[in-house]
Amino acid sequence: MSSFEPTERRLAVTCERYPAFPREPAVLVRLIKQLYKRIHANANSLLKPYGISHPEYDVLMMMYGTPDQSLSPSEVAEAAGEKSANVTRLTDQLCEKGLIRRSGNEEDRRKVVLTLEPAGVALIERMLPEICELLDAEVGGMAEAEQLRLEKLLKKMLDGMDRL
Repeated sequence: MSSFEPTERRLAVTCERYPAFPREPAVLVRLIKQLYKRIHANANSLLKPYGISHPEYDVLMMMYGTPDQSLSPSEVAEAAGEKSANVTRLTDQLCEKGLIRRSGNEEDRRKVVLTLEPAGVALIERMLPEICELLDAEVGGMAEAEQLRLEKLLKKMLDGMDRL
């Protein structure tokens, strides 16, 4: 029995009780939720020995992926889908660990800039081989063409949600 079968059985009962219930959208949303939970748990297990959490890793990787390795807190919040209070907490933790620094913007002193410190870059580059292995394992059951198709479909779903 797959771990999703109990959910499918509950959805079948729901559809019997309420025939207008949209089974396929419900299945997709629940699958995505279960995937997110597993991805989050896998990442936290891998990252624990490095002393960071999955949300902290996400912030570090966002910064690592920018040309100057810097972002504003609002850019982090937008990219991570986090509330500003949570971004403040995460960036405070990363500053305390010496992985990023917070400084003022030279052009506008009211703005804050978050920049990766050399220790943050070193941590990311130390973790990347294991991260790459995990990412490959998480989609290991899919051919590259299937991965590309799923990417397009998920982007299409995300675009549709952006219109809500």
